[in-house]
Amino acid sequence: MYPELFRIGDFPITSYGLWLALGMLLALFVASRLAANDGLPKERIYDLGLWTLLGGLIGSKVLMFFVEENVQIFSLDFLRSGGVYYGGLIGGFLAVAILVPLYKLPFWKVADAFAPGVALGQALGRQGCFAAGCCWGKPTDWFWGVHFGEKGHDYTGVPMYGPDGSDLFLHPTQLIESFTMLAVFGFLFWLHRRKKFDGQVLIAYGFIYSIFRFTIEFIRDDPQRGDLFGTTAMTGLSPSQLISLIVAVSCACFLIMRLRRVPTKAQL
Repeated sequence: MYPELFRIGDFPITSYGLWLALGMLLALFVASRLAANDGLPKERIYDLGLWTLLGGLIGSKVLMFFVEENVQIFSLDFLRSGGVYYGGLIGGFLAVAILVPLYKLPFWKVADAFAPGVALGQALGRQGCFAAGCCWGKPTDWFWGVHFGEKGHDYTGVPMYGPDGSDLFLHPTQLIESFTMLAVFGFLFWLHRRKKFDGQVLIAYGFIYSIFRFTIEFIRDDPQRGDLFGTTAMTGLSPSQLISLIVAVSCACFLIMRLRRVPTKAQL
């Protein structure tokens, strides 16, 4: 566990921040390459990508404010935390939706170029979560259970010991998501060259991730999942699970709508 790599004066350089920065850079690189393959200008994609990252960061903090209790906005912990992923996804999506018309770019082509990069960014970002000790899973006796050390406990509060004082092993939810999203990135990258219509890659990403996130929430145990207007108490589902259901249904509807517009062989 190395949540903090070193310090420059009093400013900490964290492993989470390093992984997150690397994920963002690679996501932009992948998006620019795929956009170029679709005939879109690279420089516009880089520009749009930076605004999307900013929108994602703001969105993640906004949703964090709503789902978590006792959030201190003007605090170092709030600024250095990763926020809530779905808030970042929504914030980034809104940034694209607002700026694409201003840049006079085709929305669905841009979205398809960004989707694989987002999955790759997630894969690397969750490695940062594991290094920091956040977003941990429930206790388990499975072979893959991980025991976090004192550095992680001091940094994020990840539990180390069970009620009887023995070492506590947890589901490695961070690594599960990291490796899953790496596989999703590979699939989306493959799909981008074989898509039947613009928007297919984005829709595939949204549907796959929402189903995965809904499922993995059952073995997550960190308090950062929070509650949204008391819905967790009413439904027994976390905010991310409720959002996942909405995203999955929306993607299924969009897929049906887009497929109806694809010419069939008989029409060709």
